[in-house]
Formats: sequence, structure tokens, C-alpha cells
Amino acid sequence: MYLRALRATAWNALFAISGLLLIALAGEIYLRLANPFIATSEPFQFVDGIGLIRNPNSEIYYANWNDDNFVVSRANSQGFLDREPVSPERAAAACHITFIGDSYVEAKEVPIADKFHVRLEKMAARELPRLDIATQAYGISNTGQINQIPLYDEYARRLNPKLVTLVFYFNDFADNLPALQSLTQGADPDRLPYTSAHRNEHGALQLRPPNPEYQRFLLPTRSNRRYENAWKRLANVSYFAKWIDERRGIGRSIWKNHHLHNLAVWANMLAERPCCASLLNDWQPGERVFMRHHPLSEKRLPTIYEDALEYTDFSIDQFKRRADRHGAQLAILAATEDMGTQGVPQFDRLSAIADARGIPLISDYDYILKQGYNAADGRWRSDGHWNAT
Repeated sequence: MYLRALRATAWNALFAISGLLLIALAGEIYLRLANPFIATSEPFQFVDGIGLIRNPNSEIYYANWNDDNFVVSRANSQGFLDREPVSPERAAAACHITFIGDSYVEAKEVPIADKFHVRLEKMAARELPRLDIATQAYGISNTGQINQIPLYDEYARRLNPKLVTLVFYFNDFADNLPALQSLTQGADPDRLPYTSAHRNEHGALQLRPPNPEYQRFLLPTRSNRRYENAWKRLANVSYFAKWIDERRGIGRSIWKNHHLHNLAVWANMLAERPCCASLLNDWQPGERVFMRHHPLSEKRLPTIYEDALEYTDFSIDQFKRRADRHGAQLAILAATEDMGTQGVPQFDRLSAIADARGIPLISDYDYILKQGYNAADGRWRSDGHWNAT
């Protein structure tokens, strides 16, 4: 009787395992047929004076499984996800607008034809044909305005734009401060892969060029446990495992746990440095702030975020001087509802910076509401970036 029960249990287990394997096989076949590719691919190179930039003319594969969003784009000859730059003659004849920003301008989540500045051209052709608007966009993810200064100096300025628009997202305040950028990206604050700012011996801010050896000085990270590495490798080759990984949030949960652990380690390391010790006296990174922007929504700021505001001031000054020198108008677009509108602390802080310099500040949140949309209609559900709407 005992052997009979054991045999029955073994057969039941075999049937269950076989059923699971058949489900996995069917899921793998279906997902391979339904989805064009499995993983994001984004080749970058380091360019002296500019920093990390996409390989010119390279293909970029972006996959967002949660929203069933798969986009293949080609970087232009300059390394940006946009059309080829307009000719100087075309730029001179048109009302040429340059947009500079981070991932919201790069917009790898949508095809180039659906990017906001391309749609702006089409809208203007219908509604403001006398202006003959031409646009160009220069965006690099995970950068703030200080990091983006070379995008104007090396690329945008050559086309003598009539209007230079800085697209400002919530986390740009933090990304302008090397210490906070270090905490979110694991880079050494004194050796960042982008143009940054630092205080000289007199305490004044000045620009510092990107460091080509930044990888040698990355802050130490906790290595994944063995099973996590094994799961990651499986999810990079199996469409079914990737689907489970994304839908159940396994990869995001692992990343978040590691990132929060690394934040604490990095904060302790930076607190021992003369450049950062005073900044971290009244602030400890935790789960509510690991996305770089939570304190900006509060009225009273930790010292490190007060410093971030000063660095943001400095970065806007840099762009204003350049625009004035070359006869361009400078504007700032406060991007997405995370920036809010008048009366919201982070918007009011940016508004004070813009008003002090006579720079027009535009809220796309206000615009979206006036068109009868909810702000969420224009964003991907899972990552918050702009969709085609």
C-alpha cells in the first residue's frame, strides 16, 4: 500500500511538472511570435567634452513589457534619438527651436515620429503656418541641466536657434548636484561621466569636464546572490521568463532592494568626504527618496537639497548667458504633472529661478488639463514617461 501511494504521488508530480512545462513551452512560443524582441539594447560611447552619448547611427531597442511597448529607433549621425539635424540654411530660414533635456526629450519609449517636438512641428504647420517652425531635440537620460550644457555648446549652437527650451523634470534638481547624482547612479561625485560643477577654493561654483575614467572609480555595489543572477540570465533568453519577470515585478523588486542597500552604503562613504560631509548631516536616503525627488515636494529642505537648488541656479545661469550671447530666447518647460503648477513647492522653486532671470516658464501640466485630458493619459503606466498621446 505504501509503494502504491508513493507511485501515485510520483505520477501526480510528473503530470503536474509536465503540465507546467507544457504551459511554459506554449507561453514561450506565443510570446516569441507576439513580441519582436526580448531585451533593451542601448549602445553608448564616451565622447571627450560631452560624456556618454549613444553610438551614432546605432539601433536602439526599447522593451516595456508591462505596457506591451516595443520600440526600435535609430540614433542620428550625432548620436541622438531624433531625425538628422536640419541644415544651417533651413535653420536660419525657419523659427528654429532647440529642446534640451533628459529622458523626456530622448523619449526612447516612442518612435521618432511621435516625439513631442516632431508633433509640435505638425501642429504649428496647421495652426501657425507663418512661423515655419523647425525643431531639433538633444536628450540624454539621467542628466540634469549642468550635464546638458555641452549639448548646447557642441551641437545646438551651430544651428543658431531662435528659441532654446530646457525641458525640466522633477529629478533635475537632484541631478544637477554631483553628490545626489552619485547616490542614484553609483558614480564618484568627483569623476562623473558628464560635465558637472564643483566648488573651487573660494567656494564659487565652476564647471568640471566629464571624466573618461569614471568607470574606474564607480562606488562599490552589493553583488547579487547566485539565484538572482541565474534568474536574470534566464529572463534575458526566455520570453516566458521575461514576461513573468516584468509582470510580477521580480526584476524591479530585486533592483529596488539592491538600490536601497547601495544607497545606505554610498551615503556613508560620501559622508566621510570633505566635499559631502556637511551635506549629509541632516538627511539620510531611504525608500521614499531613492527616486531623487521626494524632498523637493516639501517646504523645508535638507541641506543637500538646498545645495541642489544652488547648483540648479548655476546651471540655468550658464544657459542664460549662452542664449543671450548668441541672440536666442531661453525658455523652460516644466515637464509632467510631477512638476505640478503654481502653488506646488517644486514648481514654485523652479518658477523663482526662472522669474529672477526673466525666463518664461511653461507648465505642460496646465496645458494638458486645458485640453481636457488627465495628466496620466499622456504617460506610460509603468515608467511614467510620455507616450504618443
